Amino acid sequence: MSAPTGTREPGLSVRASGDEAGRPGVRRRTWLFQRRWLVLAIAVTAVALAAPLALRAEERMATGGFNARGEAERADRMVAEDFAGGPPQLVVLATAPTGADSPDAVRDATALTNRLTTEPGVAEVQSYWSTGRLDELRSTDGRTGLILVRLSGDEEERTTTAQRLLPLVSATDSASLSLAATGEAAVDAALEAQTQDDLVKAEKLTAPIVLVILILVFGSLVAALLPLAVGVLTVLGTLATLYGITYVADVSIFSLNLTTAIGLGLAIDYSLFVVTRFREQLAAGDDVPTAITVMVRTAGRTVWFSALTVALGFAAPLVFPALRSLAYAGIVVSLLAATVATTVLPAVLAVLGRRIDRFDPLRRRHARRARVSLDEGFWHRLAAVVMRRPATVTVAVVALLGALAVPFASANFGLEDDRILPPAHPVHTGGQQLRADFPASAATTATVVLPGFDAQGSSGALDAYAMQLSDLPGAGRVDTSTGTYLDGERIAAPTAASARFVSASGTWLSVESEAEPYTPAGTGLVEALRELAGPQEALVGGTAAQFLDTKDEITDRLPWALLILASTTLVLLFLFTGGLLIPLKAIALNLLSLTATFGAMVYVFQLGHLQWLVGNFTPTGYIDIAMPVLIFCIAFGLSMDYEVFLLSRIAEEYRRTGDNTLAVQRGLQRTGRLVTAAAALIAVVLGAMATSGVTTLKALGVGLALAVLLDATLVRALLVPAIMKLAGRANWWAPAPLRRLHRRIGLSDG
Repeated sequence: MSAPTGTREPGLSVRASGDEAGRPGVRRRTWLFQRRWLVLAIAVTAVALAAPLALRAEERMATGGFNARGEAERADRMVAEDFAGGPPQLVVLATAPTGADSPDAVRDATALTNRLTTEPGVAEVQSYWSTGRLDELRSTDGRTGLILVRLSGDEEERTTTAQRLLPLVSATDSASLSLAATGEAAVDAALEAQTQDDLVKAEKLTAPIVLVILILVFGSLVAALLPLAVGVLTVLGTLATLYGITYVADVSIFSLNLTTAIGLGLAIDYSLFVVTRFREQLAAGDDVPTAITVMVRTAGRTVWFSALTVALGFAAPLVFPALRSLAYAGIVVSLLAATVATTVLPAVLAVLGRRIDRFDPLRRRHARRARVSLDEGFWHRLAAVVMRRPATVTVAVVALLGALAVPFASANFGLEDDRILPPAHPVHTGGQQLRADFPASAATTATVVLPGFDAQGSSGALDAYAMQLSDLPGAGRVDTSTGTYLDGERIAAPTAASARFVSASGTWLSVESEAEPYTPAGTGLVEALRELAGPQEALVGGTAAQFLDTKDEITDRLPWALLILASTTLVLLFLFTGGLLIPLKAIALNLLSLTATFGAMVYVFQLGHLQWLVGNFTPTGYIDIAMPVLIFCIAFGLSMDYEVFLLSRIAEEYRRTGDNTLAVQRGLQRTGRLVTAAAALIAVVLGAMATSGVTTLKALGVGLALAVLLDATLVRALLVPAIMKLAGRANWWAPAPLRRLHRRIGLSDG
């Protein structure tokens, strides 16, 4: 229940204000001020050690998407590595204006085929010109022939080989032949190069914009440069840590862009609140050592609560094996940002002292703003307006967010392919040409692997199994070492090419289907293949199987991720505020705003609207199945970041006054400008990923930026004041046992 004005509510734990400067003992706790040069020396040494490792981190990162590593992945790996089968990892389309059978085309294409055969890392090369000119390797117009290249080694080795071969293919382009390359390894190689280029482009774009906004917010060039410095230290430290992690686990190449965006964004957020509190204490009359101490004990405590919520938000993806490397990056970057902001930054402020306000081009404007009291100003007035009609505001905002969420009900999910690259990228255009000129290449193929099976000694059992497979609903032609099958019958005897289905590792079967891989028919065939009893336990792979495995993994593990997010949020926000309703409200509002974000993503990236706003990409009619999960976990943690900053000031005012309405108004006045500025800054940083040519990164950047903006505007500025007004003193209520636990833990600042 509410405490009288001037007393402390039993459930609250925030005790932080400028009057701490006068309490005994504050001046004695200034170790950061006393050891500022030692802290800075350690920071410089850490940067010198981390920089070389950080610069090499990208070399050890893995390409590829966020697919599950289950049965389908094992089957496809066996087919590629043990049987040299499955789709070729590199496909070269050679187009001759005079026709694929013209003398010049035959000469140059044969030379290229022979050259590729001799390259290291190439296991096998087949082409239209080296296989008796099979019609299936020539386009229907007769102008384009295929060169199919199978690469040896694991996924990373194949990607490295493709990186070396792609320039060779481009250099061979001549008057007689126009060449294009695509395939899994080509896509991975292109992604690695594209993400590097996109990262540099994003940094060049965001740095000047962020600096201008920081100068407007801080009013000082010196103060504005500090968050950027904190961001650089955070990103370097995180990349160096990820470099070490690559020796014990795979780390996705997408971690590079995520680390830079989240690291810079959190560094700016935390620096904003730390530096603002420091300047508040100086303005209140504290000397520099006391201002440092109070700043660390108040803003520093809030920063660490925020960092823990963000880190725990990133911990949720740990339950998904395919997303773990991004979880590693997020956990490390959030904790490092808090560490640097509460150690190195205070040490720098201790050295700068009152010089923090040097070089202020807008000194008069900022001086006028500083004179605005807590009971005046835009944010105080906004809170007052909202709390006069809390029910109306709540209904209106919830209805708006609900409308944004509507498209999510029609979401379709799939996996990424060459179309995640920029539309003009040669590997993308090569994939489009392959689908257009060779329709058979778009057919869905399932791979059924029988590890250790003796195909020669048990040919009768294999023959019967292949007949059963070809008779399943949705199944087309089945090829294996014993021949070709269709509709439950063998239609062709084995040929010399059938030997590719057998190795010392066992045997495999190829099952074609006309069903799209991401449709119920496509996944239904995979389920039927897995349920059919064969001569032994089989592994089913292929695109549809990979999608089904990823979908099942997400469906099975999503409840655990949600449990992690909900339970940690409840515990941390209760420990932070002492109230039970506030954490429940935070979870509900996050779910609402994130669902609205997902609806907007479907509208843009699945349906292809607003490309003029987010940049050109190729809509595929679905979104990557892992993307909503990844955005949900990251955005949930980031939204808690602003929740903690807002609640810290509201709880502080409530402890001081015991007036819920006044506490919300003053808390919003204190933090509204900072939260909005922080959200704008992190939205710029995250939104810069929208400039990426990779659709996955574009969607991630747009989704996270939108989630942050919705949270900082509609949720924090409107819904939070409205709901806290409706709840009144119940915001701070907790059962007696929990209040006693909260007091016993002793999380107050005293």
